[in-house]
Amino acid sequence: MDLHQLLKHEVTPESSVPYSYTTSFPNSLWPNNNPRRSPYSPYSPFSSETLSIGYSPGEATSSHSPLEPNSPFNPPLGYSFNRPAGTISGQSGYEFGSPCVISHQNMHHALQELETVLMAPDPVPEPASRESKRSRTQSPEYPLGAPVSFVTRPIKQEPLNVVKQLLIRCAAALDDGRIGDFKMLEQETRNMVSITGDPVQRVGAYLLEGLVARHENSGNNIYRTLKCREPESKELLSYMRILYDVCPYFKFGYMAANGAIAEAVRNEDRIHIVDFQIAQGTQWITLIQALAARPGGPPHVRITGIDDPVSKFARGDGLQVVSKMLQDMSKKFNIPLEFTGLPVYASEVTPEMLNIRPGEALAVNFTLQLHHTPDESVDVNNPRDGLLRMVKSLSPKVTTIVEQESNTNTTLFLNRFMETLDYYAAMFESIDVTLPRESRERINVEQHCLAKDIVNVIACEGKERVERHELLGKWKSRLTMAGFKPFPLSTYVNSVIRKLLGCYSDKYTLVEKDGAMLLGWKNRNLISASAWH
Repeated sequence: MDLHQLLKHEVTPESSVPYSYTTSFPNSLWPNNNPRRSPYSPYSPFSSETLSIGYSPGEATSSHSPLEPNSPFNPPLGYSFNRPAGTISGQSGYEFGSPCVISHQNMHHALQELETVLMAPDPVPEPASRESKRSRTQSPEYPLGAPVSFVTRPIKQEPLNVVKQLLIRCAAALDDGRIGDFKMLEQETRNMVSITGDPVQRVGAYLLEGLVARHENSGNNIYRTLKCREPESKELLSYMRILYDVCPYFKFGYMAANGAIAEAVRNEDRIHIVDFQIAQGTQWITLIQALAARPGGPPHVRITGIDDPVSKFARGDGLQVVSKMLQDMSKKFNIPLEFTGLPVYASEVTPEMLNIRPGEALAVNFTLQLHHTPDESVDVNNPRDGLLRMVKSLSPKVTTIVEQESNTNTTLFLNRFMETLDYYAAMFESIDVTLPRESRERINVEQHCLAKDIVNVIACEGKERVERHELLGKWKSRLTMAGFKPFPLSTYVNSVIRKLLGCYSDKYTLVEKDGAMLLGWKNRNLISASAWH
């Protein structure tokens, strides 16, 4: 039975396996103080007060695909595991090779079935083959100092290059220390950018605020307040779900990583997954379901989730949320699961914390995390390469990397500014395909999920600049120096992802390069996915 036939093969979890579960939550590591009151004034683009003006978070929480920050498989709030580990053909309404019908349930089944295929036993041969000084304390609804009417006022659609060049001139003036020119260009630029404009105008609004924050040395204050503000009514989670729903390059980057893990552990009876950015843990939902339905019975699965304490606020609660979800999955699908949570920064993890056990197949996952780990340009101890060397010393069967394909780590400021403009302009343009220009959800998504990263890249330096992206080539160099060798991604998985990408827009791109995958929009790569061993 070949892979295409296996994709349509119905599988149902029938084995009943004793449930095993442990937790390890060093709660003392979590900050127990309440998030500080936002210092933002009512008119800054980073002020939560602006949310009350026609952009209700509750309206953005309608059912979306099961996605999350740092995971493509996040179930909606109040998740339920009542769907069987069923088939794509017939039950889900989606069949590879058929016209694209993208729905949340179909996507869930497609991802789950793909992982089931990768873990299936090797096929048995058959006889016949088959076919001003402004406060930096507001949310990016409005540029600093702008009137409340900023969001709804009409704005002239300026030519793309005019806005881009004006932004670059503004950045160059600040970089050169020509403050008078910078302030004059800032005012001119402010009249041409808007969070309700075209993609470049929207990105420009946030870039401009990053430049002003850089001038006033307040960028880190904005970044920390945006990142750490406790979500109200879980609106931040809903916004991030929307982002991962409308930007398929994120979810398919994770899909490629899961496919590599599924292939590497397909014949293993004891599996240990170390996830260096566990978030809600829901990247593993479809993989666990596929493991539960594996012929011959499910393996014993252990998941260690590393989660820096700041991420508690993005998730809305502590690691017990992940614990409860995995516990429910274990009971529902009769698969033995253990979960250990480590609320520490990735660079602080030691082999002893991971409790590596003999006889387990180890898979290590880095999804949009490594760029947050400082490198030699920030810390002489080079935690980034040190972390990779530590992981290699554990002899994992596979290590997966998903990262933003952008060069903002050590490049000079003006080049970094132009790279950020180019990268996020492509991302914002891709968002327009799914969310209309006037959509409240689009404004909230860009404001709460992307603006803080833009500000951090532009306004901060040294240890305060935590968004330090690198290109795939640089990650390859680091991994090679750490002793890793490429673990090529499945060409079949890539072909499935390419087909699914086409269901969103023909402007999405997938490039296979040296066993890795680059996902992007038009001629701009946005996400890289690779696997190593």
